[in-house]
Amino acid sequence: MPPSLNLGHRMNPYTLPADQIAADPPTQTHPNWRLLLRETRTRIWMWYIGLIVLFIGLLTPVTYRIVSEQVNQRLREEVVEEVAEFRQELATAQIRNTEQLRRFMLDYLQTEPIEEDQYFIAILQQQFLQASPVELPEAMQPGSELMEIWQALQQPTHGEQSVRDPEVIRVIYYAEPIEIAGVLQGTFLSAYIAADEHREVRATMRTVILVKLAILLIASLIAWLVCGRVLRPLRTMARTVRSISESDLSKRLQVEGNDELAEVAKTFNEMMDRLQGAFTGQQQFINDVSHELRTPITIIEGHLELMGDDPVEQQETLALVADELDRMKRFVNDLLLLAKADQPDFLRPEVVELGAFLNELHSKAKVLAVCECSLAIEPEIVTQQVYLDRQRITQAVLNLVNNAVQHTPDDGKITLGATIVEAKLRLWVRDTGTGIALADQQRIFQRFIRLSGSQRSEGAGLGLAIVQAIVQACNGHVELDSQVGRGSTFTLVLPLLTCGQRNQLPQSS
Repeated sequence: MPPSLNLGHRMNPYTLPADQIAADPPTQTHPNWRLLLRETRTRIWMWYIGLIVLFIGLLTPVTYRIVSEQVNQRLREEVVEEVAEFRQELATAQIRNTEQLRRFMLDYLQTEPIEEDQYFIAILQQQFLQASPVELPEAMQPGSELMEIWQALQQPTHGEQSVRDPEVIRVIYYAEPIEIAGVLQGTFLSAYIAADEHREVRATMRTVILVKLAILLIASLIAWLVCGRVLRPLRTMARTVRSISESDLSKRLQVEGNDELAEVAKTFNEMMDRLQGAFTGQQQFINDVSHELRTPITIIEGHLELMGDDPVEQQETLALVADELDRMKRFVNDLLLLAKADQPDFLRPEVVELGAFLNELHSKAKVLAVCECSLAIEPEIVTQQVYLDRQRITQAVLNLVNNAVQHTPDDGKITLGATIVEAKLRLWVRDTGTGIALADQQRIFQRFIRLSGSQRSEGAGLGLAIVQAIVQACNGHVELDSQVGRGSTFTLVLPLLTCGQRNQLPQSS
């Protein structure tokens, strides 16, 4: 006897021969620092630190410029105030000639208190007279470029001058020309050297930078710890996902909190539920298909092996083989129909007159039924024209009739009917058979489900699955009303599309 077929076994397409596995080169390992750089935690941390460094880098020069400008502005205001005080004293003294002006300016320089890095300079008839303090920086001494500029001034001037002397760097001054009887006689000048002020600013900025670096170091450590804590659920998810295998799809992620990670975990668990259901359904489908095909193949194989030379026996065997092959053909056609139910060209609707269509269904149902089969139709819908797929709806209704025949005794009754309620066409098949238990009423629409108690079941359990697939393709649904011992009513609820509505549809519809 040749070996029997084993259709329930699947070869794993990802399984490699042992010699091929042994021949594979070892996986190259990366250095630890490269693995560290590839981590999401490291990348987030580097972005965070990079933004802080960028912020500090931009803020530090801006802060230095603002503080320096504030220092310069304060010095500008002070030189203006000093010159204003000199102007008041000069107005009180009532100077009438050059000699009086010289004595007044010398007395003022000797008696007026002065701050560090501040200088009062008296210029008489465009010549340097005296300064307070007496010792001037080299860049401000008589004969210097800056002093020549001051000696040539003929109107009030508020200015700043940069010099090459590292001890001075910048001079902020205000010059007040002095006139007697409308003639320019001299100039009083108040000046500040800003070098020490700016050195203090730079020292302060260095301290600020050191503080910022310390803050950056502390922030880096805190950011690293926070990133690790935030991403810890992701690592847990990754470990759980890696532990899921083809043979065990039951593991799920733990959902904690209401944040985005919890939403990801919840969505992943829902996906795994669907995947596990699909995988279980696939396994069950393969087992059911292999079982349904194994039985007729075994019958054909056994009878062909036992077939002798007797012509009568040969004819009987060939008839049996033809019957089993026909059953296999119907089974395969049913599977193909279920596979095509989701395709766009599955339905081919046409204009159908309800009365004639229902009479046609009744005529075909009477051929299938062993018991009494009647038709109940409302008179007002007999002439109603609708737009539906005649072939698919006929197939669905006859599947319901065939299901009713299998569960209805010979003295029972099967009734076909139709009505229109709320713009929906309701086609129903009612029987007085054994009925369906409440626990089985959802299960019977699954593939390969055959309930016990069938009077004459010969199918593979695909009839009601085909009915549901056809109705869902029509955007409808199936309703079931059944009581054990009293019978069942299956109703196809289809959206009603009349010819007038159909003509209003775009051509693509």
